[in-house]
Amino acid sequence: MVVNMYENPIEEHKNLVFPKKEKLKNKKLFEQLFSEGKSMSAFPIKLLYTKAVFDDDVSIKVGVVAPKKKFKTAVKRNRVKRLLREAYRINKPLVFNNIEGNYAFLFLYLSNKIPNYEEVEGAMKELLKTFLKKESHEKIDT
Repeated sequence: MVVNMYENPIEEHKNLVFPKKEKLKNKKLFEQLFSEGKSMSAFPIKLLYTKAVFDDDVSIKVGVVAPKKKFKTAVKRNRVKRLLREAYRINKPLVFNNIEGNYAFLFLYLSNKIPNYEEVEGAMKELLKTFLKKESHEKIDT
């Protein structure tokens, strides 16, 4: 007898997508993240985030950055950005299911070397858990 890992695999797959409407594209919001956004890091990733208001029904919009200064060729930058997006996509239910309000996220890659997926995913999980602790703690304080 074969046992299915998920009770409903179609429902599980719906949570693990990264649709276009969740991508951060607003230039003003990007600038706001760099100027007044809060930050935290888990090497080799840094998370910049801020509360935001979106027109669509999305609670979190995400952008990823691999600096040109550290990765000269577009091929390497794109590889790093793909890894960051994939790690976020797989682990986003951690945040989506446990957060209130709307946020804009920007994940910056800090290291000089091209990472492997395990490195990126470990740092991503750590960052998202730290974010949840920090934001839920701030809600209790206010």
